[in-house]
Amino acid sequence: MSKKQKFLITLASLFILTSCLTFNYFLYKKLNQQEIEVGQQLISYDDVTKGSDNLQHLIHEAQKSIVQINVETQEITRVGSGFLYNSRGDIVTNAHVINDAIAIEVTVSNAETYPAAIVGVDKKNDIAVIRVPQLINHKPIELETSDRLLPGAEIIAVGSPLGFQNTVTIGIISGINRSFEINDYTYDNVYQISANITHGNSGGPLIDRQTGKVIGINSAGIEESDIGFSIPIPTIIDQITDWSNSISNEQLTFPTNAKELKTEPDLLLEEATYLIDYFINSLAIHDYINAYTLLGSELQNEIDYPNFRSQYLHLKDISILNYEAENITQELIEFTVSIEFDYAISQDEDNVVNYIFSVGYENDQLKILNFQPN
Repeated sequence: MSKKQKFLITLASLFILTSCLTFNYFLYKKLNQQEIEVGQQLISYDDVTKGSDNLQHLIHEAQKSIVQINVETQEITRVGSGFLYNSRGDIVTNAHVINDAIAIEVTVSNAETYPAAIVGVDKKNDIAVIRVPQLINHKPIELETSDRLLPGAEIIAVGSPLGFQNTVTIGIISGINRSFEINDYTYDNVYQISANITHGNSGGPLIDRQTGKVIGINSAGIEESDIGFSIPIPTIIDQITDWSNSISNEQLTFPTNAKELKTEPDLLLEEATYLIDYFINSLAIHDYINAYTLLGSELQNEIDYPNFRSQYLHLKDISILNYEAENITQELIEFTVSIEFDYAISQDEDNVVNYIFSVGYENDQLKILNFQPN
């Protein structure tokens, strides 16, 4: 190839390259000057309901780490609350909740029940830690271990997740640094809150409404008043951490006795009703994974999770209108439940549908064994 041909090829290549760069520059400049019109929004937010939705989600997520504690003593059966605070299955509660226990069972938010062992107890300051090995790696609730809140701060007092009384109370911190004694228990520099603490709520968490973190242990209340007292987390975090680190699962001793914590028919009815409520509430806030875990294995074999989720993707709201329990046995209850659906996208079926729920035991755990339109 001659030098003249090489020169012409090089010149042609430079011309093509320069033309491409010039074209790209003017195209970019033109597109950059164009105004892009925004059409109709695919998603809109309602500022009026946004706050309540956030509160509903906060409570729903917190309840996954809150437990009901059933305690058997020689004389009585006692119910209290607690909350999972680490990945070892350790639960914080009050000492008076597990005092003199010969058997302890913990019921988590999905109604599953497990035996618990005592890790540490401080009877003077009314704090205790129990452990459930089955809850290892279960997501704990986050604690506020340093800052203490001031009067006027908004709080949420949460009791047992099965809470047959007041499970959730919204209020404020109405006082700080309160100190007193009740039944040989000493409370120093505790929060005073505008929420009554009943026996069933003792040991439950006091939650900062702004952050969702646990700031205290609900421990005592004044009867027939809206006054309660909560032990601040910063004052006990070192002690409960030492307890947790000082004992392995092999060293645990589970309180047991010939007497068992039997499920009475009335209690079974309440727990089954709670389970259906929890299932519907999970769907209402689009927590499809949590709702799916409440189903028995046969139901899960009939429909996998993606198909289950797809049935409710366009669900805007769902609520229970009424219950009717029937065919009650010791281990199985059937309900006729009237449910109202509200879809974001129009559906052909009626908004109100009657469902038959069958709730019973599977591997000693309460599950929704069947539900279908009536």
